[in-house]
Amino acid sequence: MKDVFSQMPFAPVYNADSRILILGSHPSVESKRQGFYYMNPRNRFWPIMQCILGEKLVDVPCQLRAERLLAHGVALYDVVGQCRIEGSSDASIRGVVPNDIQSIMHAAPIRRIFLNGQTAYRLFCRFMPQWVSISNVLPSTSPANARFGLDALAEQWQAVAEALQP
Repeated sequence: MKDVFSQMPFAPVYNADSRILILGSHPSVESKRQGFYYMNPRNRFWPIMQCILGEKLVDVPCQLRAERLLAHGVALYDVVGQCRIEGSSDASIRGVVPNDIQSIMHAAPIRRIFLNGQTAYRLFCRFMPQWVSISNVLPSTSPANARFGLDALAEQWQAVAEALQP
């Protein structure tokens, strides 16, 4: 697969009530095609969030997914705004221009940031060190992360549910 220039194709999901922020690395080819986060059907993000929030998030329209996240105080975005990338491979990301996370942090009372995978965390630490103290890295929900099955991922991602408690 050939290295291509890629830009963040859609806006962050957040509002003035967002208390936690989940950051991925950069949208997959399928997510770009469908215009929303984590749209590869093999990615486990939506099944995990469905369990955490107790809301139907799988096989529903993207707008409803966004509304349900916001209703629970969850914001969603990616660390990388522009880069060179081969397909959907995080390992191939080069020439990173980070997204503007600061605008979210100023607009919402974010108290915890969760990074979806090691690549997102590494880039976050590099480009956004001012918020590392309120961040946690979680195992990637990507289908490329074969080390974790759905149950093991869901167990690790319970940290999000705990952060959403009052």
